[in-house]
Amino acid sequence: MATAAVPAPELARGRPEKLRLGDVLVQQRLISQEQLQQTLELQRQTGKKTGRLLIESGVITEELLANGLARQLRIPFVNLKTFPFRADVVKLLPESAARRFRAVVLEDKGDTLLVALADPLDLAAYDELTRILKRNIAIAAVPESQVPLALDRLYRRTEEISGLARALEKDLGDAVDFGELSASAGLEGAPVVRLLQSMFEDAVQVGASDVHIEPQEAGLQIRVRVDGVLQTQTEADKRIGAALAQRLKLMAGLDISEKRLPQDGRFSVRLKDTTIDVRLSTLPTAYGESVVMRLLNQGSGMRRLDAIGMPADILKRFREVLSRSAGLVLVTGPTGSGKTSTLYAALAEINAAELKVITVEDPVEYRLPGLTQVQVNDKIELTFARVLRACLRQDPDVILVGEMRDSETAEIGLRAAITGHLVLSTLHTRDAVSTPFRLLDMGVPPFMVSTALQAVIAQRLVRVNCDVCAEPHPPSPQEQAWLASMGDAGGSVQPKRGRGCSACNGTGYAGRQGVYELLEMDAELTAAATRADPAAFLRIGRERMKGRTLAFHAFELVRAGRTSVAEAMRIGQDDDTLE
Repeated sequence: MATAAVPAPELARGRPEKLRLGDVLVQQRLISQEQLQQTLELQRQTGKKTGRLLIESGVITEELLANGLARQLRIPFVNLKTFPFRADVVKLLPESAARRFRAVVLEDKGDTLLVALADPLDLAAYDELTRILKRNIAIAAVPESQVPLALDRLYRRTEEISGLARALEKDLGDAVDFGELSASAGLEGAPVVRLLQSMFEDAVQVGASDVHIEPQEAGLQIRVRVDGVLQTQTEADKRIGAALAQRLKLMAGLDISEKRLPQDGRFSVRLKDTTIDVRLSTLPTAYGESVVMRLLNQGSGMRRLDAIGMPADILKRFREVLSRSAGLVLVTGPTGSGKTSTLYAALAEINAAELKVITVEDPVEYRLPGLTQVQVNDKIELTFARVLRACLRQDPDVILVGEMRDSETAEIGLRAAITGHLVLSTLHTRDAVSTPFRLLDMGVPPFMVSTALQAVIAQRLVRVNCDVCAEPHPPSPQEQAWLASMGDAGGSVQPKRGRGCSACNGTGYAGRQGVYELLEMDAELTAAATRADPAAFLRIGRERMKGRTLAFHAFELVRAGRTSVAEAMRIGQDDDTLE
């Protein structure tokens, strides 16, 4: 683990000397005198700083510039991407000051604080930081572009969000006039608008998939879901919950006077250069309306099948299934397991100019050129079943049904698969083997399931160890027993787990990866499904799946050091196909 990368033998203390950056770089032979003169001329024309112009013109990199200053000033050079920050030390400097001076407190050395400064030659910033921190400070040089990224990771806008929440509480007072609040909320400077903007910016910054606004007896709790796990964003007075819910309902075009019934809607927000589609759901609770928002990043781009972590053998077989001209292909798993992403990755593989592809979804989560995409709307009775019937009159080759929610939709989809269409859809089941019987349980005739169903992919998402802080982690007795059940009786697997650092917000995990299993229908499985014989189907299916289940894929990720045993066990203990 890298720390302050090259500290000087004695930390340079006291106010740094006044130096001209260009002269320092020439003296260090990092740039020539001619390059300096050209840059100074350009500076007179643009007004930009010398260092920024040198970097933009490609004369020098940020790392070389920061290293050169570190040597000249006899101060440490620090790589903020790998530095092991301590939250209590970082928070010695308030967020507002850290962002204003582009500074981060790195270490507390007792009588001196080591502070990373984007511009170590900024004497005014040095003086102000000394005054704010009320301590002697030593400066560290860092690549300038790393500072705002580090600030976003370390502070998470918590001070800003909490401050805006307090401002909104003050504005509301004891008696809340929601009519006046609704009118004032449209103003750019209204606290409710600024609070929502900060909430969305923080959620997008940390890669959150959902935002939860939950009124409780003691106050309002705002949480975000990152890598499948909820993290508290802030807590505030519960009075502001109604104001936030009302403003969000206005944005989604919902009925703001109706607080007794659940409502669903959607809207889009633009944050800097990113457009986010927001799916909103409200639910009346004992202490007010609970609001949950699913965030869909339009700019995230589609991933191809070979980039979603699918094992090579499953990928090869899945591509063979997708090359067929007819049949039903199902992707199964719980909510939030990445089923839609897998289906769209499949569509990206087969979307060709000679094929007519129609998708029926609620809502349309990704937009792909060349596809005909339809969003269902239950309010006007534009249901999955109704749209699916209409789709069949549109001469499609491939149909994607967002979800088979009922027997009518399932039966129409299966009929389409039987009559020469490739149908892709999702279903909520535990694993691949139990999926055909979920269709039978929905009332679909057995002959349709056995005739139309081609393959089932079951998937989950597991959290991936943080690359920065992952380290060997001796398994507990329970984890050792699980590893042994997976075939590691000799203890050859050396598991890893993230310790927790600033890069992963202390969780030890950074991102998620899919875990998959694939069941293809063959003659024996088809016969068992036709007879509606669950015992025979499960026995044959388990034989086909042995060594290629969700649990075994998770185990392979543990063996490769990609995830922890605890994460793999969460998948493996749900899987009963190991016999």
